[in-house]
Amino acid sequence: MESVNFGGDNPQPRFGHTICVIAPNKIALFGGAVGDTGRYVITGDVYIGDMTTKKWKRIEASGSVPTNRAAHQALAIELNQMIIFGGAVGGGGLADDNLYVFELRDDTGTWVTVPVIGTTPGRRYGHTMVLIKPHLIVFGGNTGQEPVNDVWSFNLEKSPYSWQKLECSSEQPNVRVYHSAALCTTGSANGMMVAFGGRTNDQGALNDTWGLRKHRDGRWDWVRAPYRNQTEQPLQRYQHSTLFLGTLMMVIGGRSNNVGETLPFEIYDTETSDWYKFQAIQRFRHSSWLIDQFLYLHGGFDSDQPNIPTEGILRLNLNTRFAQTPQLLRQMNTLRTDQSFTQSFNPRPPTNQTQTQDQFRRTNQQQPQARNQNNNQQVRVSSATNKNIRLANQAIVAMTYGPEEDITNQVKKVPIDKLQDEHKKLGAGFHDPNSQNKSQFLDQLCQPFVQNLLIPKDYQSIPPNSNLLTGIRKEMIIKLCDEVQRVLDKEPIVLRLRRPIKIYGNLNGQFLDLMRFFDHFKAPYDNLYNGDIDSQDYLFLGDYVDRGTRSLEIVLLLFTLKLKYADQIHLLRGHHEDAKINKIYGFADECFLKFAEDIMDPNSIYQRINRVFQYLPLAAVIEDKILCVHGGIGQTMRTVDEIELIQRPLEIVHDPKTIALELLWSDPCLSEEELENQPNPERDIFQNRQIIRFGTNRVSKFLQENNLNIIIRSHEPTQEGFERQNNNVITVFSCPDYGPNSQNNKGSMLTISKRGEIIPKVILPANSTSESRWMDLEEAIQRKKGFAKYVVIDNDELQWRKRQFTPPRSKKSQSQKQFA
Repeated sequence: MESVNFGGDNPQPRFGHTICVIAPNKIALFGGAVGDTGRYVITGDVYIGDMTTKKWKRIEASGSVPTNRAAHQALAIELNQMIIFGGAVGGGGLADDNLYVFELRDDTGTWVTVPVIGTTPGRRYGHTMVLIKPHLIVFGGNTGQEPVNDVWSFNLEKSPYSWQKLECSSEQPNVRVYHSAALCTTGSANGMMVAFGGRTNDQGALNDTWGLRKHRDGRWDWVRAPYRNQTEQPLQRYQHSTLFLGTLMMVIGGRSNNVGETLPFEIYDTETSDWYKFQAIQRFRHSSWLIDQFLYLHGGFDSDQPNIPTEGILRLNLNTRFAQTPQLLRQMNTLRTDQSFTQSFNPRPPTNQTQTQDQFRRTNQQQPQARNQNNNQQVRVSSATNKNIRLANQAIVAMTYGPEEDITNQVKKVPIDKLQDEHKKLGAGFHDPNSQNKSQFLDQLCQPFVQNLLIPKDYQSIPPNSNLLTGIRKEMIIKLCDEVQRVLDKEPIVLRLRRPIKIYGNLNGQFLDLMRFFDHFKAPYDNLYNGDIDSQDYLFLGDYVDRGTRSLEIVLLLFTLKLKYADQIHLLRGHHEDAKINKIYGFADECFLKFAEDIMDPNSIYQRINRVFQYLPLAAVIEDKILCVHGGIGQTMRTVDEIELIQRPLEIVHDPKTIALELLWSDPCLSEEELENQPNPERDIFQNRQIIRFGTNRVSKFLQENNLNIIIRSHEPTQEGFERQNNNVITVFSCPDYGPNSQNNKGSMLTISKRGEIIPKVILPANSTSESRWMDLEEAIQRKKGFAKYVVIDNDELQWRKRQFTPPRSKKSQSQKQFA
């Protein structure tokens, strides 16, 4: 590590203070203790550090100035604003349990006390505080009597302001003090507060890691983080710090129960559950922060001089530190890609710097503080658009117990004040037997498919070319198709979806690559740590089948997930979900080879799955701003509403031109400079001259007229796994190394966070194995004696089979032959 020399009003050496980044390249230091551990003095100083000019400035603050304190917590909540809570005041005393907000205006600062009603977490020190917007989360610490493990939430956006104690039904961490916690903002642990280490009530140091996350239904749950290698575990420690760099949790400094023990700088990868160890950073009771790839530390004690606090700032270049660890460098490179990608699509809007503190100040003036009182509070309704809101005095209630039951005669209006009692009319513990039996039946139907195919932690141990459908019989697949078709038939042809959501592009029968995505970036499990179905929706953009050798595995897994999680798993139709196409490009061959069936038999697996394909939606709109389709917008469609006029079951007609055909087959032009629509002969495999490449002007006009921001689509490989064009068209392709001739393209999926950031997650081509990834379509006719009897291929279809794989967009040229 290197020293960074600052000028200006340098703060005295101290420990137990806080530093947070309150603006780009601007940090705020508050409080802490100065002097050695035998004669220390608690302070309430505020210093602002400029990381660009490398100068400190001491701020004289006015307003409701908090008492001096150390071992407290502070967070940035808005631009140039921070909030503090708790701490110790020396001599065995504890700071009050108020929340204070500091705001920097020019070179002056003001403090405001947040008005709170009801019970608070109480006085404490050595706790942690994390902001999971809009909730402040306080965990653990010492109350002056003992360490605790309670968790409290404070909604910064909901007035009147109050603390809520979180009651988690899951397993919970032990009591602890001087632990650490930080918020992960990307990857599978996105939105999770991750806590590590600390000291428990017997003074023993800890080395466990826990995640706290809020479910969509409002529940909060703890989950203990797994460690992949049980022999390579982190060291126990307390009085350390943790920070997140992408998906990597960095554990910095601290001390253990062993006097003089040197604790390594350790990294936990939340995606792989691996720990990495590096040369020690000998600090404890310090402050740390991140700017770009640099880790900064200030103050605290050096392990070699444990009684005298250090001064100055240390800096560590993480690129240099991770140089010999390619796994971590890849994560950092991905993070830089993520950030540039996110910023280009989500420019930060101007912020009213005074909004949060002024809101607290106004509330202070309007409402006296009334703690521990149970006064009835008036319900307030506000609107971001300041429109008048009227509340109805009645609600419409419908009761149905069976999935197919007609509710026509069971709908009624209920007064609002009687609504809370309506459930009692069902009787205590009522369970409709038809509904219960149906649910049990579906669970039993899905179980073998889940057991055989949802294997993101076991796929690497699968022998090459092994049969994953052992024990799955034809009648089970037919029944799965029957149930999934019922679900799809009830869905609109244009889905209206919410954030957060993950978006997958083409899969093309590459089942093992899908397992790699699920392994690295979480899977649709119920389990909170191994899966994220409780906090994420999944959207798949089509082309599940053809070309690859495991199309059946992909389709059966996605159908199963759709049946289990109908409201969270969303499947769009691709151009290969068409019997005329997938008879040519391998899906028919695969069904014959794996089940020895006549694919022309209307009762065959192949025909039944293709009938389900006819019910798949054609488009999805996310939060009214992002249109998702398989191919593109073509040249015919003017509004999204036109898609909703299409009737299902839908058989794709390739001549004449239809909106459905364009949604599945069209592509954007290859260059942003191509303003007008262009012919697309490479895609026009039936030579009907119906397929085009839509130009920049077409995209801009369509988005403007439909009040949309972005189009997300798949349909074409991209060298990096994703491609953005004019900041309003994104192509995502989830099939790495597409084709037998090793195009070496990466695979990607997109995550859209609750706040709307669009972040690509990339996997590289897998290491070569003896697994046969691609169907040999020309050889398939002779592969089995009598094969042609069951897959009748005419001369035209045989010629279409010889077309080359679609190359990545960046590699295409005007001389390119036709492909599909």
